[in-house]
Amino acid sequence: MIDKQRLRRLLAPKSIAVFGSRGADFAIRESLAMGFTGPIWSIHPKRKELMGIKCLKSVLDLPQAPDAAYVAVNAESAIETVAQLNKMGAGGALLYASGFSEIGGDLSPDLSRIGAERQARLLEAAGDMPIIGPNCYGVINALDKAVLWPDQHGCQPVEKGVAIITQSGNIGLNMTMQKAGLPIAYMFTMGNQAQVDIACVIDAMLDDKRVSAIGLHIESINDLAAFDAAAGRALRHKVAIVAIKTGRTAAASKIALSHTSSLTGADQLFDTLFNRLGIARVDTVPEFLETLKLLSILGPLAHKNIASMSCSGGEAGMMADLIDGLEIQYGTLTPAQQQVTSNTFTNGEHVDNPLDYQTYIWNKRDQLAATFGAHMQANFSATVLVLDWPNNATADPQEWDTAMLALADAATAGHYKAVVLSSMAECMPTHAIDTCIKHGMAPMIGMSQCLGALNHAYRIGQAFAAPMPQPLQIRHIKVASVATKQTTTLSEVQSKHLLSQHGLPIPKGQIITNLAQVNEVITRLGYPITVKAVGADLAHKTELGAVKLNLNSLAEVEQAAKTLFALSDTLLVEQMVKGAVSELIIGINTDPLFGQYLVLGAGGTLVELLQDAKSLLLPTSKKEIMQALTTLKCAPILKGYRGQNAADLDAVVDSVMAVLDYSQKHPVYELDINPLLALKNGAVAVDALIQLGQHHS
Repeated sequence: MIDKQRLRRLLAPKSIAVFGSRGADFAIRESLAMGFTGPIWSIHPKRKELMGIKCLKSVLDLPQAPDAAYVAVNAESAIETVAQLNKMGAGGALLYASGFSEIGGDLSPDLSRIGAERQARLLEAAGDMPIIGPNCYGVINALDKAVLWPDQHGCQPVEKGVAIITQSGNIGLNMTMQKAGLPIAYMFTMGNQAQVDIACVIDAMLDDKRVSAIGLHIESINDLAAFDAAAGRALRHKVAIVAIKTGRTAAASKIALSHTSSLTGADQLFDTLFNRLGIARVDTVPEFLETLKLLSILGPLAHKNIASMSCSGGEAGMMADLIDGLEIQYGTLTPAQQQVTSNTFTNGEHVDNPLDYQTYIWNKRDQLAATFGAHMQANFSATVLVLDWPNNATADPQEWDTAMLALADAATAGHYKAVVLSSMAECMPTHAIDTCIKHGMAPMIGMSQCLGALNHAYRIGQAFAAPMPQPLQIRHIKVASVATKQTTTLSEVQSKHLLSQHGLPIPKGQIITNLAQVNEVITRLGYPITVKAVGADLAHKTELGAVKLNLNSLAEVEQAAKTLFALSDTLLVEQMVKGAVSELIIGINTDPLFGQYLVLGAGGTLVELLQDAKSLLLPTSKKEIMQALTTLKCAPILKGYRGQNAADLDAVVDSVMAVLDYSQKHPVYELDINPLLALKNGAVAVDALIQLGQHHS
């Protein structure tokens, strides 16, 4: 267990020790340049001084235990240094050193073994003293002006701001160089996360009230349960998290897996996890930075209605187009609200949202403020003013500044959330960024990025208002061989029987082993009849011709049975279920990282083609299952498309709960109900397949 008090000392140090020379010199220089006023000691066995600081020969020469140590020496020396720091009671260490579990990979088993052995010794040496890394680029604390960093950077001292946690040193470095007005309080590059991982840092950031939001760049997660707990705490404390998670493509996942020793997990499950925890997922660095900036300055949005204002019909049209597909929308103005805004004009301009206020009142601060304020009175969650300054050294920015200050006047008077948006980065000057922040407005760059950020802010606001999710239930199913997925496969008959004992509705049916039994079964079941070949190796019956449907006579049933007995010595004769509104699939799958999870979607023979499915992590609830069903592409059919019967969704949900009840009590590696027939009244599982592992953990 990491000593949290020591971790606080490491992250907000009052004293720093640096070990080595290459990289350590920047840690000294940049800390001093940032304004760090505590003692800094340099330890090097051969050098006399480093960056003007006299070098000590060893750890033993330190006058006191440092709060933070920046260790830029080779792997073996790093282990010894960590052991000595731990023994003397240091706060913690950041290891720039490489050569631990991040080396080798599948192609170099000998290097992998050496790296893993070193890492084990490193952890033993550290004990409960926190270590960040190894193979870590560094950490910047711009709040307390401590820079444990081996290079230049772009961070400036701040009093509050966002914490960015990344698994890439270079991406972290690049992000510090942004000039878009994002206040960066902390920059963490995590290395291979031998001990202190992303979840641990998130948890620590929540204890620092100066952190306004948290940004994550994730390749993998070491401890899913710990991450769920830390992000859940952020949700509970209403601290917004924005994440870039690489691995949407197979190529990216392969790179991530080769880069770390951690599991990447199925990408769609990360979408589910982030939605569950109210984390905004983005794909690009610009959207990441702009979203963090918006959340840091304005916070989440209370509702989906926003407004846009510009002095150009072209800009208004672009803003109208770019919101398409997002959950936020331009709020509709009532005639009375339109009139209030129109009264601020002199030429009777048309009032709408997005608003084109034209240029009749350009450079008139009071009139602009009156128009902006009138428009903003319509209860928008945020209002955007599109404003691009001239990118010319000789141009006078005063007229554009006037519009910005008029918006500030209106926003301050009405306590409205306001955004100043430049469509291009070069058209947002530094003084405008500083002025916006001073007045509590968000200076945003890029129309798409801005609208995306507002959409994320709305979704996070919804997550903050919703009940807290339950902690994840991570059930890993053990199998004889993960590589070959060696499982016990049950037949359709076995699968249906077991699931029916947990409440899953199935058709009436009977097993037969010869033709003489056909007439008796038909008499009991009635027409129409379905006949299927039974066997654990007959998973895709339709493709194999192993199912005969809609049989309405003794002759038809007997002929079907004769044909199918060629495939199997056992047949299932069932009462055919008619009147289905829709065919659905219910699945339980197992992911190496997430364990068991639930899949709901459009079913039948076209399941792979349609790709209409939602994944739910466990545990889940009837409400979440219903929400997933009603957001499928096939949801209009389920609800009764064009006057057709609606499906009994309550019965569908009950069927899902029956499947979950079984899967929670048995080591289900994979389970498919395909299809589940959703009826006007009720639901029936007409096919099922279960694969069992050995046990779960």
